[in-house]
Amino acid sequence: FFTFGWLVSNILIDSFHILVLLRPFPKFWKTTPVSKYPVPDPSPLLPSSFWQVRKLTKAFKKPSMDLLQTYADKSDGEDQSHQPSTSSPDSSPPRLIPSKSAAPKVDDTMLALTVAKAHQSHSKPIDPSQHVVSFNPTYDQLWAPIYGPAHPYAKDGIAQGMRNHKLGFVEDAAIESFVFDEQYNTFHKYGYAADPSGNNYIGDLDALQNNDAISVYNIPQHEQKKRKIEKMKDVEMEDEVVGGEHEADPTEIDNPASDVWLMKNKKSPWAGKKEGVQTELTEEQKKYAEEYAKKKEEKGHSGEKGEHLVDKTTFHGKEERDYQGRSWIAPPRDAKATNDHCYIPKRLIHTWSGHTKGVSAIRFFPKYGHLILSAGMDTKVKIWDVFNSGKCMRTYMGHSKAVRDISFCNDGTKFLTAGYDKNIKYWDTETGQVISTFSTGKIPYVVKLNPDEDKQNILLAGMSDKKIVQWDIKTGQTTQEYDQHLGAVNTITFVDNNRRFVTSSDDKSLRVWEFGIPVVIKYISEPHMHSMPAISLHPNTNWLAAQSLDNQILIYSTRERFQLNKKKRFAGHIVAGYACQVNFSPDGRFVMSGDGEGKCWFWDWKSCKVFRTLKCHEGVCIGCEWHPLEQSKVATCGWDGLIKYW
Repeated sequence: FFTFGWLVSNILIDSFHILVLLRPFPKFWKTTPVSKYPVPDPSPLLPSSFWQVRKLTKAFKKPSMDLLQTYADKSDGEDQSHQPSTSSPDSSPPRLIPSKSAAPKVDDTMLALTVAKAHQSHSKPIDPSQHVVSFNPTYDQLWAPIYGPAHPYAKDGIAQGMRNHKLGFVEDAAIESFVFDEQYNTFHKYGYAADPSGNNYIGDLDALQNNDAISVYNIPQHEQKKRKIEKMKDVEMEDEVVGGEHEADPTEIDNPASDVWLMKNKKSPWAGKKEGVQTELTEEQKKYAEEYAKKKEEKGHSGEKGEHLVDKTTFHGKEERDYQGRSWIAPPRDAKATNDHCYIPKRLIHTWSGHTKGVSAIRFFPKYGHLILSAGMDTKVKIWDVFNSGKCMRTYMGHSKAVRDISFCNDGTKFLTAGYDKNIKYWDTETGQVISTFSTGKIPYVVKLNPDEDKQNILLAGMSDKKIVQWDIKTGQTTQEYDQHLGAVNTITFVDNNRRFVTSSDDKSLRVWEFGIPVVIKYISEPHMHSMPAISLHPNTNWLAAQSLDNQILIYSTRERFQLNKKKRFAGHIVAGYACQVNFSPDGRFVMSGDGEGKCWFWDWKSCKVFRTLKCHEGVCIGCEWHPLEQSKVATCGWDGLIKYW
């Protein structure tokens, strides 16, 4: 305390020095005293140098120390305030007037008890059976676990099994929900309600007495009797009106304000009159009805079946059988693979032109590739010779609109076509005759035969109505429907030894099915996925290449999980908006695809780098096929109506 007093005295002395230096005028000292006690006029004591100031400081030090001592004695207690000061009266000024406060005195004891109780209530848990809380509990107290520490897997401390509400556990503490609704609605209608805390009522007691304390859900007995009597009167009055209508006053019968008129006319006077049923049609109505019936009949007929067209075929070769009696579709006996290593083609070998519109798909003859089949937008399907003359051998005409997809059977003697005329046709390759026609009234986008030798009579077609339909070619009956997609089905690819097949759709998803079972066993759909209108199987059958419309080719595994191979991604081409076919070389070393600018792209399977690009067509290069035997030759087709052999 002495040290603190010494510091304060030094501060006061330095403040006095500043006043002396900054206020050299005598008037200031006379008119503005520091305290109520007289202070000597310091004008004759004005220092002229720093050293005189130091002397003046020493002169004022002793009174200041006495003043601090007085302050210390006063703070010891009120009872010691009347004792005389230990300092001499000559050197110490009189004691200062004690300060006063307008604030009321506060009982520190009660304040301390209140604060302690508040801290205790904040830390004390709330009893779940307690219905009245005498303080404002915190959130942590309200949501604290009932027994023991907080549950490790529940944020609010309540185990999952104890929940009956999304916010935790809710119990009917005081009143049932039906009783609450009853009293709530009664209060809003009549102005009174039962007090749940006791056996009394609150609200409008006069209305309570007048209504005999009924609720909105209770009808008193006298009210029930009253309603029964009124109902009986209404029935009797109605019988009187019906039975003795001639006795009633005609003015009352015609007066809408009378009870007689109301009983007679149950319907509102503003309901209007119902005109009689029109028996005969006008000439204009008859003409319209005939036209409408004709259109409906045509629409129904076309909806059930595809558009019918007479099937035709034209053979363009020299002879259908050679001197040995072999058919023109028979493969050459010396056709075999030259080597096991595939190479990228460099130059154009041959061009087939015969379609008047774009070519939508091409397929090599299975295993041998001595013939190539093409589907045109000019409604025609053509088959071309590859090895010998390089000419068109036969034209198949059976569709009335563009042909969308084609598919050979395993031995190449038959093939399927799918057209925009909603028909699927099964053709004999050699004779050009249509064996069967299938239609559901929807456009088929893809057709496939089951690759198993013993299931070559099973046809699968992906339709525009989101279904995959399965037919038996022998009977012509639909044997199964796979209906899970949310958009038109674009591709069907058999995997896992033909026990399963993968389908892609406009709904931007891949679905895996067990053959013959219409239940999806794997559903692949991610937010970043795009539609995949073309899918091809790798020669080792372990991978699927899917042409994604975000200008890349994605690789999926055909194993159990059908996972995306993130390390393999082939990009660089522009295919957005086009269903450009993707394919593999027979040895699996190269991936190939057409694009929207007429180019054919080749990528290396291992490095995923672009190996070569060929400018093949003017417009879109929609299809590309690698020759099954001649490993360095590739066929492409485009919307310019040409098929090119490289």
